[in-house]
Amino acid sequence: MSRTEALSSFIESAPPGELNDVTKAIKNILGEDSVQSELEPAFQKHNEEQFSLVKLPGSNDSVIVSSYNSLGERRYYDTENNSSFAYDHASLGEEASDVRSYTLESNHEDLVKGLLKTLRSHGTEHYPEYNIGVYPTNDDSQIALLTVASKYSPANYWNGRWRSSYLYTPSSSTLTGTISVDVHYYEDGNVRLLTTKKVNAKVGGGSSADVVKAIAQAERAYQEDLNKAFGGLAEGAFKSLRRQLPITRQKIEWEKISGYRLGQDIGGGRR
Repeated sequence: MSRTEALSSFIESAPPGELNDVTKAIKNILGEDSVQSELEPAFQKHNEEQFSLVKLPGSNDSVIVSSYNSLGERRYYDTENNSSFAYDHASLGEEASDVRSYTLESNHEDLVKGLLKTLRSHGTEHYPEYNIGVYPTNDDSQIALLTVASKYSPANYWNGRWRSSYLYTPSSSTLTGTISVDVHYYEDGNVRLLTTKKVNAKVGGGSSADVVKAIAQAERAYQEDLNKAFGGLAEGAFKSLRRQLPITRQKIEWEKISGYRLGQDIGGGRR
């Protein structure tokens, strides 16, 4: 594996909200300013797969960057704002540039508009902070529906992201997709949860409400499965590995270990 391939793998697998930290660590190790331009394909892959968000100039609105709304040559479009924009992945910035008016050309234009409205209502109901995107595929046979919801708390050593992507086929009223959850906890350790769920559903009707209803059912079921799994881990596997607290029911302050009787015994101190 070449150096570029090795570094690209770090970039592409960076945890939610930690791409800049990973890049900074790479540059500190290598001492090179050329890292970002050399690894631009990896930055682009990371951003598109993670549904990274960028702001349009002069606006507080964030829009999604993904392969579904790519126009090529670092340009993307947004159906809600009827605009296209450029984004330099290697800059690691949060703002787009060269915004232009964009007219959607699709036989499903009305359905796209309806899906934007109903998917946004779904997001508002279920996610504290979220962004959505609805885009027809290149051959106009399907419609992609994306949702990304991130929560970052670096001060408490954790970050997380929910991503869901679906392809709705109007001709057959079928919905396929993937729900992905990525959570990284790194206080005094390094624990990461990566889980995905495949979705295959038959939509009851052809309206935007029917499509989003199928999405809501799939996501609700997956959330319930996750809650059950986490409860089982806390009460089962994790509990069998070690006590949650010592017998004293108090946490040990390891930096003060010498002050405990056990620490004195280990250190050969006074008994």
